[in-house]
Amino acid sequence: MNHTTAIYSFELFPPKTEKGIANLRETVSTLNARQPAFFSVTYGAGGSTQSNTFATVDWIRDQGIDAAPHLSCIGSSTDEITTILRRYEAQGITRIVALRGDLPSGAGAGAMGDLNHANELVALIRKHFGDRFRIEVAAYPEMHPQAPNFNRDLDNFKRKVDAGADSAITQYFYNADAYASFIDACTTRSIDIPVVPGIMPITNFSNLVRFSDACGAEIPRWLRKRLEDYGDDIESIRKLGTEVVTDLCLRLLDMGAPGLHFYTMNQAAPTLAIWDNLGLDAAAG
Repeated sequence: MNHTTAIYSFELFPPKTEKGIANLRETVSTLNARQPAFFSVTYGAGGSTQSNTFATVDWIRDQGIDAAPHLSCIGSSTDEITTILRRYEAQGITRIVALRGDLPSGAGAGAMGDLNHANELVALIRKHFGDRFRIEVAAYPEMHPQAPNFNRDLDNFKRKVDAGADSAITQYFYNADAYASFIDACTTRSIDIPVVPGIMPITNFSNLVRFSDACGAEIPRWLRKRLEDYGDDIESIRKLGTEVVTDLCLRLLDMGAPGLHFYTMNQAAPTLAIWDNLGLDAAAG
């Protein structure tokens, strides 16, 4: 694939403080100069960060930038979900990232809500809104951490596709072969929607280990050992991380990945270091 024809996008999380809001606005302004297809905005289940998500999406839309809000179904009623979708429809939002989500901390099984799985959310959106929204769903090249095995996980992914998903964004990973194997497995199941790799820049080793343990993303042993050796040398960690992730992105694009979705953690510099290494200045979403 021509790297300049691929689709590039950036993920943000809703800030909770005035300082965080100022930082996010600066980050969006800097990254938007690269003409991404959209910015996705994460979303907390059961109201934990919903209002912050709305505020962030509102601001992005006010700048004339395409926003793709995450929408989790766990912990919400169908009426609550459709109300949110009508709000986004009125704003001119055209893309939704549809997820199962996690229960709020401390919530019991009775707080699950009306929908238990992402495919049910996709089906609900299609039922009430037809093709009004382009629906992105999650994919897990290294398997969802709660899945009993790879085939069951792939079954779950196919259910989301069959329910009407247009494309998928993966959990981040550092092994290009995992992505290639996942795409091959999708092909055998007649799953042919675009699957965009999620890309996590490496800036802090302890944070990366914590995130990866929680979401089931593997840090290859050689990479973990190299990063451990640097201890608190943040500059060296970031330099190695940029080299490793740049090489990963090049491999993914060369093997035909339809684009890249960067998990920015509301920081522009780490993503732009990779972006510039890839020579994507002329790329447009």
